[in-house]
Amino acid sequence: MDITWWGFAALAAAATLVGFSKTAVSGANTVSLAVFAAVLPARESTGVLLPVLIAGDVLAVLTYRRHAHWPTLWRLFPAVAAGVVVGTVFLVWADDAAVRTSIGAILLLMAGVTIWRRRGGTDGAKKDGAAESGGPEPSRGRLRARSYGVLGGFTTMVANAGGPVMSLYLLSAGFQKLGFLGTSAWFFLIVNMSKVPFSAGLGLIDRQSLLLDAVLVLFVIPGAFIGKVCVNRIHQRLFERLVIAATVLGGLQLLLR
Repeated sequence: MDITWWGFAALAAAATLVGFSKTAVSGANTVSLAVFAAVLPARESTGVLLPVLIAGDVLAVLTYRRHAHWPTLWRLFPAVAAGVVVGTVFLVWADDAAVRTSIGAILLLMAGVTIWRRRGGTDGAKKDGAAESGGPEPSRGRLRARSYGVLGGFTTMVANAGGPVMSLYLLSAGFQKLGFLGTSAWFFLIVNMSKVPFSAGLGLIDRQSLLLDAVLVLFVIPGAFIGKVCVNRIHQRLFERLVIAATVLGGLQLLLR
């Protein structure tokens, strides 16, 4: 890959942000996605970014593994698997412009729905997000889980942009910071690992991309450490606003490129 020193510096900064997002503000790595797509060809950038994300997922699981809510994960996985398959088929024929437009529109739509629901007082764990209590989830909640799951699988396969979609789902289910981060960490470690064969089969991961990843992964570690230090200083309401803001920013970046 023909990368300038400035380009490599941008990729290193984006890798650091991946680590930070995995242990502090999930969804912020949509900025990293945009940086990778700007420095590298958009389609190939997803294959380079995936191992970097997996490294961040491993660090997040090591940090928050005890806070995951597995009933929520098991509800999501079947729908996510369907979304990954749809995303793989989409990648076979879609060009970069179609990918960017589709993902950007989905992110902005999900952010708008989440803001509307929260302002209308229809969210929260006490109402229909029985996620952390482990209680039975209403049929409306199951439908929402399936909808977000399919969208999350599709966006994570197509552009590694599933973080904001799942972040919005976990917020809507009433998760607090640690439960949010623990559930998200396990979710993306499992999902991203399952994507490797698909990405390799599409030619998005090869020996050359892995050599670049071997260097970029070193920058994920300090980002994860900084995120772990910062997360306890972020108030819950500020945390939720940062997640939504990162989602909107990522969506706009994809649409306006």
